[in-house]
Amino acid sequence: MISICLYFQVHQPFRLKKNYSFFDIGSNHFYEDNDLNREICNKISSKCYIPMNTLLLSLIDKFEGRFKVSFSLSGIVLEQLEKYNPEVLELFKKLAKTGAVEFLNETYYHSLSFLFSRKEFKEEVKLHQKKIKELFGETPTTFRNTELIYNNELAKVIETLGYRTILAEGADHILGWRSPNFLYQPKDCYKLSLLLKNYRLSDDIAFRFSNRDWPEYPLTADRYANWIHNTAGNGEVINLFMDYETFGEHQWVETGIFEFMRILPEKILAHRDFQFITPREAREFYSPVAQIDCPYFCSWADIERDLTAWVGNPLQDAALELAYSLEKNVKKTKDQDMIKSWRKLLTSDHFYYMCTKWFSDGDVHKYFNPYQTPYDAFVVYTNVVNDLQQTLKMRG
Repeated sequence: MISICLYFQVHQPFRLKKNYSFFDIGSNHFYEDNDLNREICNKISSKCYIPMNTLLLSLIDKFEGRFKVSFSLSGIVLEQLEKYNPEVLELFKKLAKTGAVEFLNETYYHSLSFLFSRKEFKEEVKLHQKKIKELFGETPTTFRNTELIYNNELAKVIETLGYRTILAEGADHILGWRSPNFLYQPKDCYKLSLLLKNYRLSDDIAFRFSNRDWPEYPLTADRYANWIHNTAGNGEVINLFMDYETFGEHQWVETGIFEFMRILPEKILAHRDFQFITPREAREFYSPVAQIDCPYFCSWADIERDLTAWVGNPLQDAALELAYSLEKNVKKTKDQDMIKSWRKLLTSDHFYYMCTKWFSDGDVHKYFNPYQTPYDAFVVYTNVVNDLQQTLKMRG
C-alpha cells in the first residue's frame, strides 16, 4: 500500500506599520498595522481558508474518512483568526472533529528561535502545543519547524521533547541518491521518524499549476494522479507539503485549482493500492528504511533550500542580533504584554522581507510584502526594536 501524506502550512505574520519612523521611537509604542493585518486576513480567509476548508470537509465526508490531511497553523495566525475571522477557526474545529485531520506542532511565533535561543525555542513549542490542545482537543506528536528548517541537531532536540515524527524538505543535497518517498530516521535518533517533502510533485501544484509556459500545463487531476500512481515500486509514502494559500491565493480560483483538488482524491483512490494518511499514521504504518544525515541546516525556501531567505546579509544579521539581544531583559520584566510584543518581532517574515536575493526568488519575496525594498523593511524593524529597547531601559 502506497500512501499520500498531504500537509499544509497556514501562517500570516503581524505586519508592522511601514511608516514607523525614527521620530516614533520613545513616543509611539503601537507597532503593528492593524488595518493591513485585518485586510490581508479577510482577503485570504475569503479566497482560501473558507472555500478550501469547506471543500476539505466535503471530501472527508464523501470518502468517509479515507481522505486525510494535516495542518500546521502558527500561533499568530490562530490569534488573527480569533480576532478577525472566527468563522474560519470554527471550520478548522469542524475539520478536527472529523478524525481525518492531524494538527502539527511548531514554534508559536513562527520564529527562527532554534537558531538563536534554545530556551525561547522550547518555550514557543510549549505555547503552541497548549494552543493546539485548547482549540482542537489534541496534543501533537508531529513537529515541523518554521519553514521546514531542519538539521540533525534539531531532530535530537525534538526527540528529547517527546515527539515521534518530524517533517523536513526532501532536498537533493540531503537525500543524495535516495527517494523522498519513504519513511526515514534522523541521524542518531531512535524514536523519531522523518518525513521528507517530495518537492517536485508538491511544487507542481504550489508553483507550476498556473504557469502557461510549463510543458505540463494545464495540469489535470487525471494526469497528476497518474504521476502519483507511477511511483508504485519506488516508494511507500509520498509527502506533498505546501502553503495552504496555494489554493485561491497563490493559484487563483480562475486557474481551476479548487476543481483540481475536488477531483484529485477520487482519481488517486481509484487505484486500490493507494491511500491518504497523516504524519502520525505514517509512523504507525511504515518502518524507517535508513537514517538521514543532515549536518547543515536546510529549509523549503527558495531554490537554495537553505537559510539565506532569512539570515546572512548585513541587514538580516544586524536585525536578528538586535532582537535576540533583548531576550533576557524582556523576560526579566515578567510583563506578558511586553514579552508578547517582543516575540511577535521574532516572526521569520520580518527577516524574509529583508532578503536581497532578488535575482533568484524575487517574486516570492514580494508576496504580501508591505515594503518597497529590503532596506525599508530593515529601517522600520530596527526603529521598532529600538523603541522596545528604550522602553526596557526606562523601566530599569
